[in-house]
This record gives sequence, structure tokens and C-alpha cells, in this order.
Amino acid sequence: MGVQLSEDEAWDVLASSHTGILTSLRSDGFPVALPVWFVVEDRAVYVSGSASTHKFTRVRRDDRVSFLVESGLKWAELQAVHFTAHAEHVTEPDWARIDALFEAKYAGFRTPRAEMPEATQRAYNAARALLRLRPDGGFLSWDNSRLGTATTPRTR
Repeated sequence: MGVQLSEDEAWDVLASSHTGILTSLRSDGFPVALPVWFVVEDRAVYVSGSASTHKFTRVRRDDRVSFLVESGLKWAELQAVHFTAHAEHVTEPDWARIDALFEAKYAGFRTPRAEMPEATQRAYNAARALLRLRPDGGFLSWDNSRLGTATTPRTR
């Protein structure tokens, strides 16, 4: 058995992962990799945030991105899904639906918008943006647990 995940398995790993690494390109062509919270729906990854942040500015200039999730501490536990995409700016997002997805996923990790002070809510809502990422050419993925413990490297 190989370590590569099927497309359905890759989507399951993406959907169940907590933090993703979004890599976008600076104007000089160098990559910038940042941790982001995200949700998965309809075989797409959605990343939201303030439109004025550098990640959204970089994507407006050059929409080529990569996205990675990973887990596992020991070599035999390593699991990851990586893909490249042309990020799409969602021009008229259904914020109620998107916010519900983020709230369901991250409820225990952040203050709900409705409970934030009004000034904070206004700041978050002022210039919100949403990116949709759909893999351009499939996934690069692996799950080392499929190899069994016999292949775990020995330590000296």
C-alpha cells in the first residue's frame, strides 16, 4: 500500500485540519508562508480576513498560491495534504453562511463576533475579504501510518 491519499481522503484531511499554511508571492517573487484558519465547502478551501492585509494584497497582485496542512509528531504518524491553486476573490460572499462555517469549526478557539465589542466588530466587518482555493492539479499527499511501524527509522 502506498502512502498517497485518494482525493476523497485528501479532502477529509483538509476539512478536519485546524490550521493551514497559505503561501503567496511577494512582488519580488519570493514566497511568504503564513498560518491561516480556513473552512472547506464544496471541494474548495475558504480563507477570510481583512482585505487590507498583506496576504490579500499579494493575491490581488499574483493569484498563484499553495496550501498545506500537516499533522503527526513521529515519522510514522506524518500526514499532509498540499496543493497549488489560483486564488479567487469571492466578490459577493454569503457572510452569514461563511461565518457559520468558521464558528462551527473554531467555536472553542475564538470569541464569537456577536460577543466582541462593537468597535471590534466594526473593524472586522469594515473591509472583509474571502478567498476561494480550488486545487489546480490535484494533491500532493501522504500518510506514513500506512507503512506500519516496521518502517519507522531507528534512532542511534
